[in-house]
Amino acid sequence: MNNIKKIISLLLITTVLFACNKKVPQSDKEKDFIDRWATLKEVEIRGYRYRDKTGKIVVKPQFTYAGDFTDGLARVRIGNKKTGKFGYIDKTGKFVINPLFDDAGDFADGLTRVRIGDWETGKCGYIDKTGKIIIKLQFDNAYDFADGLAIVYIGGKYGYIDKTGKFVTNPQFSFAYNFADGLARVMIGDKFGYIDKTGKFVINPQFSDAYDFADGLARVMIGDKFGYIDKTGKFVINPQFSDAYDFADGLASVMIVDKETRKWGYIDKTGKIVIKPQFYWANDFADGLTSLYIGDKETGKWGYIDKTGKIVIKPQFDWTYGFADGLASVMIVDKEIRKWGYIDKTGKIVIKPQFDWVEEFADGLAAVRIGDKWEYIDKTGKIVF
Repeated sequence: MNNIKKIISLLLITTVLFACNKKVPQSDKEKDFIDRWATLKEVEIRGYRYRDKTGKIVVKPQFTYAGDFTDGLARVRIGNKKTGKFGYIDKTGKFVINPLFDDAGDFADGLTRVRIGDWETGKCGYIDKTGKIIIKLQFDNAYDFADGLAIVYIGGKYGYIDKTGKFVTNPQFSFAYNFADGLARVMIGDKFGYIDKTGKFVINPQFSDAYDFADGLARVMIGDKFGYIDKTGKFVINPQFSDAYDFADGLASVMIVDKETRKWGYIDKTGKIVIKPQFYWANDFADGLTSLYIGDKETGKWGYIDKTGKIVIKPQFDWTYGFADGLASVMIVDKEIRKWGYIDKTGKIVIKPQFDWVEEFADGLAAVRIGDKWEYIDKTGKIVF
């Protein structure tokens, strides 16, 4: 669950900048090829369809919802959103598990959650890849398995079960998250702490906000300031930042507010400021580069810096995303018309801005939209299908 303050902050930035590329998803369309297949969220009268990477339709349009393939199966729905049922197909389009469920998840670790009944009175359980119920339908809500455990909700509280359905941590939490680096953040009342896989508190509930461990540290909030703790709960970097993000590539972006002026910069894992706060907005580093908003909120532009703080691609774009597969999507506004294209790591435009919306490149292809039609292009900008 994203921090509410972060969401509000992002919405404010979106109003000013069209959108913020730090945590906002690019669209509801699927970004990645899974098992070399793509789920094209392309709604037609006949429903969703699947293509291979050549554009050939390999599963004909017939579903009112279709998800990606995970563990060799894909979740699909027959019928409308209100009364339709979910089942699972293989890559030939054949139903392996008939559409029987009112809600369903994706397979992970050989199991997936399913629901029979509505959200108020229905119950959730887990099935295997043959459709057999492995963990009976008994929970008010349930989540996918991750790292051998799943979060379930029953009687107004969250707990954790193993793959036999046995509770390893009884329902007792106001909210709970998946394990990361061996610990899971949970909420008791309005305070966050961290438990191990036996359910024992390793770090007692004490934080007004908390996030998963990343690179050995977790960002937490005391009062209204963020700092970073290690896995013993000890503060490695004391709470001092008005906003902050996780460490990535050895650095974390942090915000300092001075006399109502907000500036973003970067710290290392000792808390030392390595790139002084000077940016209106800053993103995570990846592959040695990050995109950020340079200048004031009315006239600034997006550009890219390296880990020394040197500008390597000058601020010139009205919106950017990070690099993926060697290219980054950028937007240019001309006479209030927004168009998207792609640049390489030198800042050279390799696919000129011409699209109304774009996705990141994955496996050499990217989805782009012109008008109300989606196409796939390769890294030269050529339409593949």
